[in-house]
Amino acid sequence: MKVGIWFYGLGTALAGILDIAWRAFDASHQPIKSLGNVPDQNVLACVAGVWLVAAGLAVLWRRSARFGVAASAAAYLTFAAFWLCRYYAGIHALGWRIDVILGVSFGLAQQLMLVAPAAIIYVSIASTDSLLDARATLAARWMLGLPPIVFGLLHLVGIHVFARIVPRWIPFGDFWAVLTGIAFLLAGVAICSGIKDVLAARLLALMLLLFEGLVEVPPIFIRLHNQATWGAAVYNLAAIGACWIFAEFLASRADRERIDPAGNIAMSRPDRVIA
Repeated sequence: MKVGIWFYGLGTALAGILDIAWRAFDASHQPIKSLGNVPDQNVLACVAGVWLVAAGLAVLWRRSARFGVAASAAAYLTFAAFWLCRYYAGIHALGWRIDVILGVSFGLAQQLMLVAPAAIIYVSIASTDSLLDARATLAARWMLGLPPIVFGLLHLVGIHVFARIVPRWIPFGDFWAVLTGIAFLLAGVAICSGIKDVLAARLLALMLLLFEGLVEVPPIFIRLHNQATWGAAVYNLAAIGACWIFAEFLASRADRERIDPAGNIAMSRPDRVIA
């Protein structure tokens, strides 16, 4: 899981650096204004930024990883709570519309997706309890699997909106918006159902990595002083890490299950067992 942990930890730390640099919460991921007119938001943003930097860096070292993932989960759950408040504001202002509900759910799902690897890393380091391990895996599966379903539905509802995000040099923007929406849906269903979940998580990480290079990073050079543009790229790094951590955790767990009580490892051929 080392590759995923580095993506996740660095993404979390960089999100904190952005909060400190702008002295403001990233409205596209941390909508504190949904709580109303909160005083001293610039101070709170700096506090949150320091928290995220410390949490992200702590994840990268095994000795401090338990603190890092617990602190990361606390931060992302707090941001998820901001999005919960947005349901009332969005519906109150725009009414009961599917695009409004999915739009707010999109933001909520983004934050919950980053809580999933925290549960996996914490349990894999801190616990030998198989029951707790199973429960954490189940919780992580749903927290990681449901968000892509929400992403996919929003892509299909707002095809023309997401088509405009496709780089101009790539033709047929509507087609790619639909294709990515379907890919998100299939990945989410596979992860939630446990059918080809490792493959789905790896392919989802690969798709997000392609998004990073094609969609998220290029706008930074055009809107260098825009926090939301930086925030989207940084969030995507953490999301890549989340998918990779989940995939490698399940893969390593499957490897452990192929080891029999005597310590024999079943090889690819079922008739061969090497002690």
